[in-house]
Amino acid sequence: MVKATLKKSHSRAVFPTPGHDHDRCASDAIAHAEATCLAHKEKLTPIRRRVLEALLASHAPLGAYELIDRLAEQGARPAPITIYRALDFLREQGLVHRIESRNAFIACAHNHESGDPVVFLICEKCGAVGEAASAAVAETIKSASRAAGFTPKTPVIEISGVCVNCKTA
Repeated sequence: MVKATLKKSHSRAVFPTPGHDHDRCASDAIAHAEATCLAHKEKLTPIRRRVLEALLASHAPLGAYELIDRLAEQGARPAPITIYRALDFLREQGLVHRIESRNAFIACAHNHESGDPVVFLICEKCGAVGEAASAAVAETIKSASRAAGFTPKTPVIEISGVCVNCKTA
C-alpha cells in the first residue's frame, strides 16, 4: 500500500473554487500550450487549439464524442479520427491527460517530470477532476518499479471521492 501525503505543487488550485477566474485559467493554459509547442517545434493547429479550448471550458473530463458535439456547436461537425488525432497530439505534448476510469480527457497546464505519476482526484458527485502531485508518491512508485525491474510508461493514479466544493454544499 502506498502511503504519502498529496500536496499542491503547482499554481492551479486542485479544484476550482467558487471565485475561480476561469477565463484567466484558460488563457494561461493556452499560453502554456503555445509555448510548449514552440519549444518542441510543433504546431498548435486550429483543430488542436479548438479541442484544447473545449477541454479547458470544463473542469470535468470529456469523452471524444462529447468533444465532437461541443465543437459541432461552433461549426462543422469534426470526424472522430480528427478529434482522436488532436487528442493524441495534445497528450504527446503533455497538454491533455486521459482519465482511464472515465474513458475521457482533461486539459493540463502543468509541467510534469518525465516518469512522475500524475494523481487525479475525481469527484463522484460533480465530476470535477483535480490534479495533485506528491514527491513521496513519485519516489515510492519509482522505487517499487526499480525493485521489480519495471519501467512505467504512464504512471497515473486515479482516486475517487468527494471534492471540497461538494462536501461543503
